[in-house]
Parts: sequence; structure tokens; C-alpha cells
Amino acid sequence: MEKVLIVDDSILQATQLKSILDEEYDVTMVHTAQDGLRLAASGEFALVLLDVVMPDMDGFMLLKKLQEEIITQHIPVILITSLNDIEHEQKGLTLGAVDYIVKPFHPLIVQARVNTHVKLYQYRKQVEDQSMTDQLTGVSNRRRHDHYSTVKWQEAARLQVPFSICMFDIDKFKVYNDTFGHPAGDRVIAAVAQTASEHLRRSTDFFARYGGEEFVAFLIGDDAEKAFSHLKKIRQAVEDLHIPHSPSVSPWVTVSIGGVTVMPRVESSYDTYLKIADTMLYDAKRFGRNQVVWSDGRTNHWREKNI
Repeated sequence: MEKVLIVDDSILQATQLKSILDEEYDVTMVHTAQDGLRLAASGEFALVLLDVVMPDMDGFMLLKKLQEEIITQHIPVILITSLNDIEHEQKGLTLGAVDYIVKPFHPLIVQARVNTHVKLYQYRKQVEDQSMTDQLTGVSNRRRHDHYSTVKWQEAARLQVPFSICMFDIDKFKVYNDTFGHPAGDRVIAAVAQTASEHLRRSTDFFARYGGEEFVAFLIGDDAEKAFSHLKKIRQAVEDLHIPHSPSVSPWVTVSIGGVTVMPRVESSYDTYLKIADTMLYDAKRFGRNQVVWSDGRTNHWREKNI
């Protein structure tokens, strides 16, 4: 059941709208623009029904703020208003509203318009999901990483929680491809992706194929030592698959992992620390591969012993 958010300072009108939609949708009501902005930022809603005339911050201003935030700018917004004139309707549509319902409204019209825009939202979301999924592995692709990392970095900076970024690389993958062929190499990439993603299933975890045999992940809320410990388990899980490698390289397919844990700041850049994670990955390979090297973004480093 899709979630719909009603933002209206009138308890009576909000309740009336909720009763119209309750059978088909999971409806949440709030009565201030500030609460509407806060809840919409969760990214859980398929549609926002927004009253135009509200104290403190009117619906036009809230709509503008929703359009400015990365996580809310794609949520469709229907404006509900008694301002029945072309000028105000044009203003709402220009600011990004998908529709405009004038009071007094008819329940069947509200249902029809909400159904239409929720279906359009679902279709667009399906298309976006397909475009942001790696076809070989089924995990997120680099495009989704580039979008999602920005959103989550800003969120972690606002909440002041630790943010860990790590890069994975399959060891000596070119040698593996040259020895066993590209179809076998594709199966290895898929197996590594599945194993890593099984260990990164929390709502605060993210994992994606970055390109070729390289992967990227981030974890929100773990300190450096905990993140380092968790990634060691993932590295070991890949080795425990016991996928034979070229005898001249190593008995099994393995991965090297580099990472960094920081307390993000609003003015700092995710990409800066992604480069540090990549440097840690380079060190893991330089120190012998099949290991994890981690940094706290300052002076402390952790290096897993070679096996």
C-alpha cells in the first residue's frame, strides 16, 4: 500500500481527505508546513496533498522547498486550495505541482486524480529502478550510487552520525579472465556481489557495482573499528566461496578492500573521502591483497594481516 502525506492546517479538511483515501492508501496527516517538510524528507511517500493557505509557511513556499531537496524533488505534489483563479494555478504548476484541486472538492475527483498520479509515480519509479540496477549482478549500479551517496551524506551530516565508505576489488581479475574466460569472470563478479550484499542488508547499508570488478559500499552509524571488523567478515566470506583461481596467483578468488570512517560535515564532500577509500584499497593491494585496510580519516589506520 503506497503512502500518501496530507499537509493541511485544517484538521477537519485533512480528516475529510484522509477518509476519502484511507481504503486504498496508507495516509499520514500533519498540520504544519515544517512537519510536512520533515516527513517528506523520509522519501517514503508516493504523493503529497498540500494545502496552499497555511500560517507561517504557505503551500507555495513548502512546494518550493520540496523541489529544492534531492530526496523530495521527485515526489508528486497536488495542491488543494480555495484560490480558484488562473494566476494561482499557474504559480503552483510552475513551481512543480503535478495537479491542482479546488475546494470544495468532490471525493470521486480527489480519488481519480490521486490514483492517476500514484500510478505515474509507480511507473516512473519502476523505470528508475531498472536504470539504476546493474544487469549482471542485480545490485545497485554506479548511477544509483552517485545519487544515493549525496543524499545519505547530507543526512548523516545533519544527524551527526559516522559514515563509512569502502571500495572492493577482485584480486588479479584480469588473470582470472585470461585463464577461465569472460563468462566465468562474469559469474565470479555476480558471486562476489551476492556475497557482499548478503552482509550489507541493513537500512543503513548501501552496496553497488562501481564498474568492472570493482564495488563500492557505505555504512551509516558504525564507528571505524566496527566497520573495519564487518568488512573483514565480508572479505573472508568471499574467500570461503572457494572459487578456484589461477594456480599461479592464489588457490581461491579473493577481494581487497579499502575504507574510511568519518563524521561528515555539511560543507565536506563525499567524493573527497571516496578517494581516501580508494587509496586504502590501493594500500590493501600493495600490502599483498586479500585483506582490508581502513582509516579513520585522521591518523589511525587498521591493516588486516596477510593470510
